[in-house]
Order: sequence, then structure tokens, then C-alpha cells
Amino acid sequence: MDTQGNDTHTASTVVGAQVKGASLYRIGKGTARGSVLSARLAIYKVCITEGADYCYEADMLAGFDDAINDGVDFISLSIGGPPGEYFKDVIFIGSDHAMGHEILTSAALDNNGGYPNTVPNVAPWILTVTATDRAKQYKTTIGPENRVLEK
Repeated sequence: MDTQGNDTHTASTVVGAQVKGASLYRIGKGTARGSVLSARLAIYKVCITEGADYCYEADMLAGFDDAINDGVDFISLSIGGPPGEYFKDVIFIGSDHAMGHEILTSAALDNNGGYPNTVPNVAPWILTVTATDRAKQYKTTIGPENRVLEK
């Protein structure tokens, strides 16, 4: 069950049906839709939600393996946390394994309000998504050596 709205948001980035006149409090009115309208969802529960929310690394990697073995075309992962190192972070490892099977992973930017001056789930093989309540657009393109190319 999606109690925070992040799972629904991350999944709708991929498979959301077209909705004309979508807006937030009448701000930014337009058409909203997912990327692949013909996609079907396969849901894998990898976290414990009774009591305190917790995600074991082995369960998360098993979820990636199950999705890959089931032949999914896309993985939508609504789990975010503090940024990790490429070769130690379970999301980086699982999504890299999926990309090796030509399966793109979309992951939530964060589920807890952010960590100051950090952005998790930014491995180059992950499509990182987030929700906002702002109508403004902020665009920054980061290039080699973390130099800002466009703002």
C-alpha cells in the first residue's frame, strides 16, 4: 500500500494515462501522462512497512533479480536515501545489473525530505525522478568534473 504517494508518483512517471487539464491548485495547468502508455505494472515488495519502515539490501537485490527474471522492460523504484558510493550502494548495484539486461531503472530522488547538499540515486544509468509543488522549472546540466554547463 502506498502511504506516502512516492510509489504512485514514481510509477506514474512510466505508465500514467493521459490527463488533460492537470494542475496543482490551478497552477501549471497542462496535460500529464506517463512515458509508456501501453506498459503494465509488476509490483515487488522489498521493504518492511510494519512498525518502522526498513529495506534490507538482500531483499532489494532480490527484487531487482526477480524483475529481471520476470522479463520486465522497466524498473520503477520508489526508494531514496542518502547518496552512496557506486560500488557499495545497493540501488546502484541492482540498477547497474538491470541495465546490463537493457532494463532502465527509474528511482525516487528521496522519500524523507532530502539530505542537505546531496542528491541520491544519480548513477548515470538511473533515471532519477521527484515530485514538486512548484510550477517553476529549474534546469541545470552538469558536465565533466561537475561543472555547470547550463543553468
